[in-house]
Amino acid sequence: MKRRSFMVGAGTLALSQLVEGCSSPSETLKVRLLKNSIPPQLLKEFTKGLGRKIGLDFAPDANLKDVYTNLQKWNGSGQDENGWRLKLPFYKPKVAVIPDLVTLGDYWLQGAIQQQLIQPLELAQLDGWKQLPPRWKELVTRNDKGLRDAKGKVWGAPYRWGSTVIIYRRDKFETLGWNPTDWGDLWKEELRDRISLLDQPREVIGLTLKKLGKSYNTPDLNTVSGLKDELSKLKGGVKFYSSDTYLQPLLLGDTWLAVGWSTDVLEAMKGERSIAAVVPKSGTALWADVWVRPTTANSSTDNLMKQWIDFCWQPDTASQISQFTKAASPAIASIERNKLPKDLQENKLLLPEAEVLDKSEFLYPLAQSTLEQYRSFWQEMQS
Repeated sequence: MKRRSFMVGAGTLALSQLVEGCSSPSETLKVRLLKNSIPPQLLKEFTKGLGRKIGLDFAPDANLKDVYTNLQKWNGSGQDENGWRLKLPFYKPKVAVIPDLVTLGDYWLQGAIQQQLIQPLELAQLDGWKQLPPRWKELVTRNDKGLRDAKGKVWGAPYRWGSTVIIYRRDKFETLGWNPTDWGDLWKEELRDRISLLDQPREVIGLTLKKLGKSYNTPDLNTVSGLKDELSKLKGGVKFYSSDTYLQPLLLGDTWLAVGWSTDVLEAMKGERSIAAVVPKSGTALWADVWVRPTTANSSTDNLMKQWIDFCWQPDTASQISQFTKAASPAIASIERNKLPKDLQENKLLLPEAEVLDKSEFLYPLAQSTLEQYRSFWQEMQS
């Protein structure tokens, strides 16, 4: 799944360059993170709070797919730096120094666990972990097959999240005399051939399931009455499918409404008064960025790695992540809304109302038989 690759800014500095150097630090924390997912000022705050000299080596990646590919390289299951496929079991590619932590999207979590690209984390004693709402713990607690399991191990530390939203052109909907508020609005006749959709079966079939009052994680699509008919009707409204350029036709006026990811949408809305967005009131799909530890990471930095994770969950840190990265920290979900900074209280696209969030879901791994149903339904919809 592609996510948050639209409108990536240029000229990003390596975050490690933004921290004052330490002379002969006793240890160095090495992190590969998604670009713009941590405010640079937090690195200085982290080092000040430790009370000892450490080194920080934070390097950004442009997208989550690159992160996953790097995990495969570091584990010897991908390609080397020259792009050659690694076929020989004794071949050790030349790669960069393996980091202590990397950002991974929850979509890739199952594959990373199954391929043994990451190792479990011991987070139970961290104050931040104890205070996380249950849904965030459930997201990363899985068995060795990468499936949700209350008795499983903890494979990641969620540090920010977002949702799938509806974005629309104000001018076109002023003409129509109404604004979209929920998934059912996508089926209205006046939007025929006016919609941009994500090129993602789980997202599109999932929002249709939500319209029908079902879960995004429904285990058997064949049991959902009317699902194929609803997908066929929705098809009539779709002009464009894309997972990375879905906003361009909306901004150009070729489509009037799009479905997309909140980080992309918040970025696109900056200074662009022609568009607005809403989180569907019946609930939506959620995604999360999590810290994971490569299987081959050096164990000597285990304590420092845990301190960084716990730092990300502290209230002040969580507030800054939410204010400056266009994604909310899971730690603020346990804070009363009226105690948050005013701009967070008022940003319902970044932080939906509790009743909407309660109806929303992460996209969990599905059985192979269900995935085959998704492929079949998707092919039929797009044919």
